[in-house]
Amino acid sequence: MRWTLKPKPEQTKISELSEALKVEPLVAALLLQRGINSYEEAKLFFRPELSHLHDPFLMKDMDLAVARIEKAILANENILVYGDYDVDGTTAVALLSSYLLSYYPNVATYIPDRYTEGYGVSLQGIDFAADNDFSLIVALDCGVKAIDQVAYASTKHIDFVICDHHRPGVQLPKAVAILDPKREDCSYPYDELCGCGVGFKLIQALATKRGEGVTTLIPYLDLVATAIGADIVPITGENRVLTYYGLKVINEQPRIGFQAIMEQLKKEKLTISDVVFMIAPRINAAGRMKHGQHAVNLLVVKELEQARIFATEIETYNGDRRTLDREITKEALAQIAANTEENRLTTVVYHEKWHKGVIGIVASRLIETYYRPTLVFTKSGDVLAASARSVKGFDVYKALEACSEYIAQFGGHKYAAGLTLLEENYERFKKKFEEVVAATIDPKLLTPEITVDTQIELEHITPKLLRILRQFGPFGPGNMTPVFMTETLRDSGYGKAVGGDGKHLKLGIRRNNGSVLQAIGFNLGVKLPAIANQQVFKAAYTLDENHWNGRVELQLKLKDIK
Repeated sequence: MRWTLKPKPEQTKISELSEALKVEPLVAALLLQRGINSYEEAKLFFRPELSHLHDPFLMKDMDLAVARIEKAILANENILVYGDYDVDGTTAVALLSSYLLSYYPNVATYIPDRYTEGYGVSLQGIDFAADNDFSLIVALDCGVKAIDQVAYASTKHIDFVICDHHRPGVQLPKAVAILDPKREDCSYPYDELCGCGVGFKLIQALATKRGEGVTTLIPYLDLVATAIGADIVPITGENRVLTYYGLKVINEQPRIGFQAIMEQLKKEKLTISDVVFMIAPRINAAGRMKHGQHAVNLLVVKELEQARIFATEIETYNGDRRTLDREITKEALAQIAANTEENRLTTVVYHEKWHKGVIGIVASRLIETYYRPTLVFTKSGDVLAASARSVKGFDVYKALEACSEYIAQFGGHKYAAGLTLLEENYERFKKKFEEVVAATIDPKLLTPEITVDTQIELEHITPKLLRILRQFGPFGPGNMTPVFMTETLRDSGYGKAVGGDGKHLKLGIRRNNGSVLQAIGFNLGVKLPAIANQQVFKAAYTLDENHWNGRVELQLKLKDIK
């Protein structure tokens, strides 16, 4: 791993902010690194308010979207709420459909089948709408590239309102309204919303027109926070406010579906990290293994007993997903190892029998071993489908754009994308993708990076510092957990490899005053020789608490040692 130390803010600025906030210079420096320069900005950061949310009508086409939905309600039309099968899409569908159903009955939901329909708006979904007398489709977390599908819907007299957050193409679909803060002609002040976040702005606009304040929408924020965490969008600006209040809802008044999941996890208080690694994979598992509608059903259910049945089903899907994910990762790693091509800067693997629902997870797993832009392909009907994942700092979406001559369809973000292509184009695409990446990637991006906020001494580490740092949360892209570095450290003499196969490293580090600070390094068992025999080492770490036998003590969570 390469360690990158963030530049230290100017000393005068540290002193000024430290004085204004009555905090230690270390805390002031960490805030300045996060772009917080004044008392007022710190107040917004530590105490987010719903009043800090932007006016939804600042978003391009919001007035048209609201007008079309209001017209549908007045005319007693049937409204179909349509969304992608991942966490962002299913939470968005649950959010909008349950809000509309709270005052209008003619609303149904539709999640496309991952295997028979694929990503985004499908012709099959439009036929379903036509056959069942729906005259308005509201698409969430998809649709901004659905030019042909929206044109087809208009031949069936079906209107579209699109709520998306993916990058639009050169041309936009001919929908009644397209809500997407990434539109070039949209001047909305914050463009990092997820699909569910755009859906929330729509219900905020509808509520405003109905004379309701934003506080009436707090019960929906658990869905938004879950989507923000799962979709790995920055937890800055408006997303920070939505996540802050969404976590409160999850922990204080969770919807019945979340309650049922949390019962199975035997977990009471969740952090955003718990939401990402415990709740989100279970919601995702429905669309991966069975059908995304199962996730929507769990998220909107009103009776706890029924929710428990749904949650148990989803737990089974998640278990099946884990088994498949392990098996396919093993096969993919074997395929890479057998490849004799030297010095590749990309990983592209394919097997026609791999389960389409887990290839995205497998791509992420492969990056853990071979740190480079990665594509995992499988057969899907008449085409090959792939999930792409990237390394920090490299835009895989742009790389795929440069290979578009060989691609049938693609969409996504900087770090994650999906695509389909004809089987005869696979080898040509693979060669072109390698060429594009080789020509555009900075070689240093092929080594994993740890970004260190600042260097400190162990004497700085106190329970009070940890209490203050916890208030920096919720953490995520744009506001990561602070990482510290300390040099000239020695193990107290009891360092050892622990866990199955000695995967993890456990040690004690002696401070100048003689006390010992515990440290744990997950997957760092191989580093045991670096700390043996009282050798001096340096560590990059975050601060944490260890709860054991009723005792709570400070602990370093090691990211790397050298």
